[in-house]
Amino acid sequence: MMRILYVTDALAVWGGVERVLCDKMNYMVDHYGFDVHIVTTNQGNHPIPFPLDKRIHLCDLGIMFHHQYKYHGLKRIWAYINLTYIFNNRLKSIIDDVKPDVIVCICVELIYTVFKVKQNIPMVYECHSICNALHYDEMSVWKKIKLKYLRHIIHKADCIVALTAEDAQDWRSYAKRVYTIPNVVQLNQSGRFSQQDSKVAISVGRFSNQKDVWSLLEVWRLVQLRHPDWELHIYGEGELKDEFENIVRNDNLNIKVFLPTSHIFDRYLESSMLLMTSLYEPFGLVLPESMSCGLPVVAFKCPYGPASIISDGVDGIIIEDRNIIDYADRVCQLIEDKSLREQMGQNAIRSSVRFSDAIVMPKWKEFFNKIKSIHVECG
Repeated sequence: MMRILYVTDALAVWGGVERVLCDKMNYMVDHYGFDVHIVTTNQGNHPIPFPLDKRIHLCDLGIMFHHQYKYHGLKRIWAYINLTYIFNNRLKSIIDDVKPDVIVCICVELIYTVFKVKQNIPMVYECHSICNALHYDEMSVWKKIKLKYLRHIIHKADCIVALTAEDAQDWRSYAKRVYTIPNVVQLNQSGRFSQQDSKVAISVGRFSNQKDVWSLLEVWRLVQLRHPDWELHIYGEGELKDEFENIVRNDNLNIKVFLPTSHIFDRYLESSMLLMTSLYEPFGLVLPESMSCGLPVVAFKCPYGPASIISDGVDGIIIEDRNIIDYADRVCQLIEDKSLREQMGQNAIRSSVRFSDAIVMPKWKEFFNKIKSIHVECG
């Protein structure tokens, strides 16, 4: 029986990484009979937001790494060293007890510690960002220095799993063995699909710099001038939400903002297209999710997720990166041509199937068997 040990910070938020990880672990236990363990550093008393099979072993080490940010300068470095020392000892004890066949590290910040205590066990870094995220994210100087350092020691992992072929190519500058496996996606199972009758476009994601909500706002300004009877509904929260909503109110835009919902598939079915304007997108779960509901999707050609999911002109539209005018024009084209929306929506339903668990999870099973056998041969 294959024994897998995942190492991550927490399963505490309604995020894409957390949902994908829970779905994969559940599938491995239920369909393959794997013995799955997950170690978190700072789960604490936070409930896990997604269903987790009772056969999965969860252990929280109680390492509150975020406490280091209460300090500055040398005090922060010293706090980080102390917390890492505690993490080192506690994780080593878990590995000695579990004796996994493969260790999968989800957080790049944890890789070096896992490497030091993993013994003769293959370690995989499962990347849910992109290799060059540092080019886009606004971070403190300290965090940028730390992440640059961590990226350069990524070769400590036996291999990296990236979500797209393009990002995998970037990672090959830092590691010899890089694989590509897309996210497994929960698809529409209702048997119902968008009827393309609603004058609503939908967008789903955090109000953050990465999602570039300001480009989305500017696109909709142009769309509203030509189609004032249409609305944009956005589901999400984040640090830019209040500022965004103030602009929407002051400028009288046909944009409505809603909190994230566990019934997002119902919202997809009530819409006629999905819009995404991210600066970068490691994958973009909402794209195949909404496609499975019969929605054409529109996104910028950013690094790297959208272009790996959308077939331009077939099941959606890819726009030259940050070309606001072209983006608005293509949205208007979809608004004005219901038959085009319907055709793309039907293609999107068929296209989304390639991200189902039945298609993606056998790739993980094959991957784990391969990594284990390679390690045995090399050992």
